[in-house]
Amino acid sequence: MLTIRPIRREDHDAWLPLWEGYNAFYERVGPTALDPAITARTWARFFDPYEPVYALVAEREGRMLGLTHFVYHRTTTAIAPNCYLHDLFTVPESRGQGIGRALIEAVVERAKNDGAARVYWQTQVTNAAGRMLYDKVAKHLGFIVYTRFL
Repeated sequence: MLTIRPIRREDHDAWLPLWEGYNAFYERVGPTALDPAITARTWARFFDPYEPVYALVAEREGRMLGLTHFVYHRTTTAIAPNCYLHDLFTVPESRGQGIGRALIEAVVERAKNDGAARVYWQTQVTNAAGRMLYDKVAKHLGFIVYTRFL
């Protein structure tokens, strides 16, 4: 049975390989890897009551198979906050088993319960497998993301 639950402090050693796999998917490895301080701060934010950053994990038979991180933020187009599903990752050998969908639905349920106006996320246009799922569970509104690093 698949279980989706909030992350716990004792999950760090099981979470870290998933986090590293997620970053590798987006080519943040080797010379482009995240600074270890970012990983440490990300982990700490999950447990800081002043941070609007949260994590859920998927596990089966005691093995962590997926993660999602999400954050609440204000918006100028609604009174309620938005929920940005920041990261979603499942171990490659467990893909196609409904884990990604279950993680998304758990974030949606949590956001509803927390009074959010919407849940949204972004992915690379080349993430064909992810986009097949996303097209089934959400509506693509046609926006293109621009970034300017500071």
